[in-house]
Parts: sequence; structure tokens; C-alpha cells
Amino acid sequence: MKTIKQRQAKAYTSIYIKKAAFILALGLCTTPWVTSPAALVAGFLFTHFLGHPFLHLNHKATNWLLKASVVGLGFSMNLQNAVVAGQDGLLLTLGTIAVVLTAGFLLGRLLHINARTAHLLASGTAICGGSAIAAVAPVIDACEKEISVSLGTVFLLNSVALLVFPPLGHFLGLTQHQFGLWAAVAIHDTSSVVGAAAAYGQQALEVATVVKLARALWIIPVSLLSAILFCGKNKKISIPWFIGLFVLAMLANSYLPYVASFNQPVTTMARAALVATLFLIGSGLSVEKIRAVGWRPLVLGLGLWVLVSVVSLLVIM
Repeated sequence: MKTIKQRQAKAYTSIYIKKAAFILALGLCTTPWVTSPAALVAGFLFTHFLGHPFLHLNHKATNWLLKASVVGLGFSMNLQNAVVAGQDGLLLTLGTIAVVLTAGFLLGRLLHINARTAHLLASGTAICGGSAIAAVAPVIDACEKEISVSLGTVFLLNSVALLVFPPLGHFLGLTQHQFGLWAAVAIHDTSSVVGAAAAYGQQALEVATVVKLARALWIIPVSLLSAILFCGKNKKISIPWFIGLFVLAMLANSYLPYVASFNQPVTTMARAALVATLFLIGSGLSVEKIRAVGWRPLVLGLGLWVLVSVVSLLVIM
């Protein structure tokens, strides 16, 4: 019979092996051979079969790595191109935000989903996924369950979008510019927008990043509107500060000649970090989390996602 010390030693060895395998898989995702969709699926499969040895750190690591990646991508972009892309996406952004927020209210009532959950799902779909939900939740006094259900729904659909949008874009024959616009408007979270656009091409990546970050700034007016509609007691509104750093990086790349001496390695590292971020996002997804969402919020989130995808695609094409 094995002694208690032998069993403990075996358990410790197993934990160390899992940690080493996780770090190795994460490191592989920073190499050029792993694409964004593959990293997302690999993260999910790792957690499903082996468990997540760093689950308590996953959310914080994902959050910081994503912001650092986006700022780093700013060193690959030019201000003039960004202005053109932003102008192209402005009216589309305004129109789709209004349509999704209105549809979220109506569909939520039809499905008998409480108003706060429906508004969180609509805000996440209309603007920028989990970041929008995190910003709007405190101003409408949403409870923990409402936030979890909304985040779980958007998280799941966001992961699916990363996998299906690039092949769908090729099937529809979208140009780089068209796909960049479509991804920025129709995919929820910045991580999947940038990941899908990077898989499609460099020009699509530039357009998608600029339009998505401009779209993310709508967190502020939508949060103010939400506070008025729901009479929230807590009026504190989160501002996505990393967008300001992204703009500074883009300005530096456009007007400071010496930036050309290091912008290429910074951009390469930013793309590698983005793929690693998607591995972490996939590893945070589990079958249990998918089941916990429930069918009504999932139907609402799916309906809003299909609506914004189809409407924006028809306008762009």
C-alpha cells in the first residue's frame, strides 16, 4: 500500500507536470506556427482534459496581456489610414449600436428575461463584449448572477465568432477593408476582433483594430444613458485607458522617424502576445460555464449577434 507521503508526492508531481505543460503550450502559441483560432481551441481542450493549473490568475493575465497587445499593435498603424477607417465605420457603428440596444430591450421582454440582463447582453453585443458589460453593470446595479450570465453568453459567442468569421469572409469574397469593418462591428470582444482580422490579413487587422477601439469609446455615452434609464445608485463609469495608449503609439509611429527602428519587433511581439491571450481565453472556457448560462440568455445573445452580423454585412457589401 502506498503511504500518505507517497500519494502526496504523486499529487505534487502531477500538479507540476500540468503547470509545465500549460506554460509550454502557452509558449508555443507565441510562435508563428499557431494561429489565433487554433490557440483558442487549444486552450479550451487543455482545460477540458487536464484542468487549468493557474485558473485564479487567468482573468487578470488575460486582461493585461490583451491591453498590452493592442497598444503594441498601435506601432504598426498609420494615423491617416486610421482616420479613413474610422470615418468609414462611424455611421455603421452608430446605427448598429442603436439597433442592437433597441432589439435587446424588445427581445428581452419577449423571452421574459429581466431588464438588466437583457441590457447587459445588448451592451456587450453592441459595443465591445465583456469590457462593455463590466462598465455598464455597476451603473445599473446588476447583481453577480446577471453579470455572470451575460459574460458567459458573450464569452461563448465571442469564441465561436473567432472560428467562423475568417472562413466565412473568404467564402463571401470580402475584401480586406470589408472584412475589417465587419469584424469590428459584428464580433463582440476586442480580442476576437483582432484575432479574426489578423487571420484574414494585415489591412483587415488595421481597419478592424481602429474601428473596434473607436467603437469601444461608446462605453462612456452608453454607460451614462444606462445610468439614466435604470436610475443606478453607483454612477462610477470605467474609461478604457489603454485606447489612449494605442492612439499615442499610432501617433509615434506616424510622426517620429526613430520609431521605425523598433516598431517591427514590437509589432511582432504584440501579435504573439495576442495569440497567447486567445489561448488563455480558451482555457477559461469550460462545459460547466456553457451549461450555467441557460437557454434564454443564450437565445437572446445569439439573436442579437445574428442581427448585427447580417445588418452590418448587408451595409458593407
